[in-house]
Amino acid sequence: MDIHEYQAKELLKKFGVNVPRGGIAYSPEQAVYRAQELSGDKCVVKAQIHSGARGKAGGVRVCSSDDEIADAAGWMLGRKLVTHQTGPQGKLVNRLYVEEATDIAQELYLGFVMDRTEERVVVVASAQGGMEIEDISANEPDSIIRSVVDPAVGMQAFQAREIAFSLGLDAALIPQAVKAITGCYRAMDELDATMVEVNPMVVTGSGEIVALDAKLSFDENALFRRPEISELRDKSQEDPRETYANDRGLNYIGLEGKIGCIVNGAGLAMATLDMIKMAGGEPANFLDVGGGASPERVLMSFKAVLNDPNVEAILVNIFAGINRCDWIAEGVVRAVEELNLKMPLVVRLSGTNVEEGQKILNESGLNITTAATLAEAAEKVVAQWKTAEAKEMEIA
Repeated sequence: MDIHEYQAKELLKKFGVNVPRGGIAYSPEQAVYRAQELSGDKCVVKAQIHSGARGKAGGVRVCSSDDEIADAAGWMLGRKLVTHQTGPQGKLVNRLYVEEATDIAQELYLGFVMDRTEERVVVVASAQGGMEIEDISANEPDSIIRSVVDPAVGMQAFQAREIAFSLGLDAALIPQAVKAITGCYRAMDELDATMVEVNPMVVTGSGEIVALDAKLSFDENALFRRPEISELRDKSQEDPRETYANDRGLNYIGLEGKIGCIVNGAGLAMATLDMIKMAGGEPANFLDVGGGASPERVLMSFKAVLNDPNVEAILVNIFAGINRCDWIAEGVVRAVEELNLKMPLVVRLSGTNVEEGQKILNESGLNITTAATLAEAAEKVVAQWKTAEAKEMEIA
């Protein structure tokens, strides 16, 4: 789960990380009022969306008057901001963060991520801040500093000092840098975050180290014990297809294709996506219905898949172990009847109670195509989808 910049800064501030003063605004008038509270010559109006590269899209503006603030806020609010991270659909701006302007003398990059190879938190830092880590890696690979944190003892002060000195900071700034680095690590560790990124971390003209931008991501599986974090969720920034499914306990990831997938098990789901592509189709989603799926859960899965208006065919692929094929078949029949499903539907069942499941499908009298293997199922659903699409083009 991602959160907004201003929320990330509020959390980091609690762990001793220095952040600029600012306030949230939901209207141009409120943005002007927030700037007046800051009482500086300049302020920065920032669109709050779950994406980087906002500045390039016009989502970050330095303003020096009330009129400029109102104009910037009016332009941003209600607009879908399109960056290379959001895709062409963009993300809706429904709140702004008005922040005091900072006198920047130096920009740094500081990130904390979970390295699955190391099985530890890794600190990634660079003296070339202000741009994405991918760009830093491509343009200034020698500037990247990596430090692995031992989970048994956590981030130690000597590690933070080594990172700070490697960034080329003046000796007088080292204590501030150590405080910021250890504070970011504590936030990641104590809040069940999967990533903490401060980009840029700046040295101001007055000799302060400040987190000018911040991004935090959290492990959704740990939110049950972090209610204060789950309350920060902004569903307007999420894919509505994924939000619908995730709120109902389904593991769903939206893709760009036309063939919806309902599968049990992450590995089998990945194999199903591959087989659809090999057969000449494009999957519309990854959906793991989970173990022990009841007919009601299967029906919910169909609804989640059909929330995507691009879906034109559906493949159900179940290898039942904990699941039961008869439960899946009952759910499929119920979904076709209740949702009045007209698009091509191919079902492949294997495993526990497969004979009972096949019998339920065959005796339903519904237009459901069955398949014995995954390869056969993928070929059938792609062929039926292409046939249906060709007929629609002829009618048009």
